[in-house]
Amino acid sequence: MASIFSKIIVGEIPCYKVAENSEFFAFLDIRPVSKGHTLVIPKKEVDYVFDLNEHTYSGLMAYSRKVAKAIDQALKPIRIAMTVEGLEVPHAHIHLIPIYSDGGPFRLGYSIKLKKEELQTISEQIAKHIDQ
Repeated sequence: MASIFSKIIVGEIPCYKVAENSEFFAFLDIRPVSKGHTLVIPKKEVDYVFDLNEHTYSGLMAYSRKVAKAIDQALKPIRIAMTVEGLEVPHAHIHLIPIYSDGGPFRLGYSIKLKKEELQTISEQIAKHIDQ
């Protein structure tokens, strides 16, 4: 059975897409721990990040870097945290979590509240910087 992320990739479930290429997909987390919290996933569904083949694993890291650079340009955080936990969805994914000087500590599992309009604006701001 397809994971929720695989359903997002094919458009069965809506998302706030940030970027996409032939192998990877990036979108805002719907339970963000900070403004701009983005998930980056391979389009091929593999449960455990360390089960990805070398090409896909390296590509996921490179694509995550590209997305992180776009988040830096769009949202101006002081830094972006990267975490791979892989517990809630059986589809390898990376969390890119912007850290802001005025924000408090974050913890995965405790989300901030953002309106749909805010999420849409954030995804568009990041997407504008993907190929720069």
